[in-house]
Amino acid sequence: MVASCFQIIVGFSGLIGFLMRFIGPLTIAPTITLIALPLFQSAGNDAGTHWGISIMTTFFIVLFSQYLRNIPLPIPYYSKSNRKWQFSRSYIFQIFPVLLGISISWLICYILTITNVLPSKPETYGYFARTDVKGNVLSRAPWFRFPYPGQWGVPTVSLEGVFGLLAGVISSMVESVGDYHACARLSGAPPPPKHAINRGIGIEGIGCLLAGAWGTGNGTTSYSENVGALGITRVGSRMVIITGGILMLLLGMFGKIGAVFATIPTPVIGGMFLVMFGVISAVGMSNLQYADMNSSRNIFIVGFSIFCGLTVPNWVNNNAALLETGIVQLDQVILVLLTTGMFVGGFLGFFLDNTIPGTKEERGIAAWNYVDGDDETNCSDVAEVYDLPFGIGTKFCTSSWLRYVPFCPKPRDLPFATRQNSDQNGYIETIH
Repeated sequence: MVASCFQIIVGFSGLIGFLMRFIGPLTIAPTITLIALPLFQSAGNDAGTHWGISIMTTFFIVLFSQYLRNIPLPIPYYSKSNRKWQFSRSYIFQIFPVLLGISISWLICYILTITNVLPSKPETYGYFARTDVKGNVLSRAPWFRFPYPGQWGVPTVSLEGVFGLLAGVISSMVESVGDYHACARLSGAPPPPKHAINRGIGIEGIGCLLAGAWGTGNGTTSYSENVGALGITRVGSRMVIITGGILMLLLGMFGKIGAVFATIPTPVIGGMFLVMFGVISAVGMSNLQYADMNSSRNIFIVGFSIFCGLTVPNWVNNNAALLETGIVQLDQVILVLLTTGMFVGGFLGFFLDNTIPGTKEERGIAAWNYVDGDDETNCSDVAEVYDLPFGIGTKFCTSSWLRYVPFCPKPRDLPFATRQNSDQNGYIETIH
């Protein structure tokens, strides 16, 4: 809770947005790419518990999302006007490829479990493909439980804990900036402007503060796997996310439902990771299209940043004792930062891109349009996508002094704003 206050200040004060003027494709690309690449071992371990089930899950997700996505299915519905059943065509495979792939594999694992086709001994290969591995979780979970602040007792605080989590918060902010741009790229939206990034980081800090108060055991941040799901499903509607959040709040109160999801076999999750992490890595690299990749300067920065982002954390994990300074707080900060690949790669990309000479066109800064500067290209698109929710920005953020509030859209960025242009003959055109 204490460490999250730092994130709230960084977000709502506009500090993170100020730094965005120095961040371009050569910083974002290594950051996003290193969100997924270091997870190859985790994905491999989960998938390796039963490669047959994992490959089957991957096959279904790829089949639905790539090969069958443009094939509509007839969905029956009852028409009150005609008083009869009719059919409408819906692209189910394009909307629910991950859900369908997981559900089918999950059902097959359940059938193989009740028929004892899968091994029942924990030491036997393939045991973790069973759906009853965590069967006691379902029986022990209560039907209804309402979480509340302080449910595990009075929160405690220590200097070591604050510094350790502070490093985690910094790494989380670096990842979130990359996730925001990845979401924009996959959704076909313009790059997020500074006020939206400020607002996002600040709200994540509030989420971490509430998570600490409720004692969830983890913070709140953008989730890279969901970015991959967005790329697979091609569903980026804000209302879908809001509806999903409301459902999660309601389902979180019913313990049995959460326990059911805990029975998803490990290889099914591993098969999903193979697809999700691959998409995230590709999204990271796709940001390089804005930069001149014929430039040896840019090739060096990207290659060096990504390779060090993989090498340094691996070495630190195996040789943490060599970095001990005798100061516990400092040791925790160093350990967390240097074992986070996206921080190492993102920092190197940021430092090298801003210190090695290069033109804005070469670096991709010119094409990397943040809209918050003097360039008003696609201003209406940015306003529509990144306005405050429920039309709050249009109704209330209309005063000129709000340009100094870091997390509010500037008046000229609001949709339906009115401005006047005049040509050489003095003709005045009013634009809404």
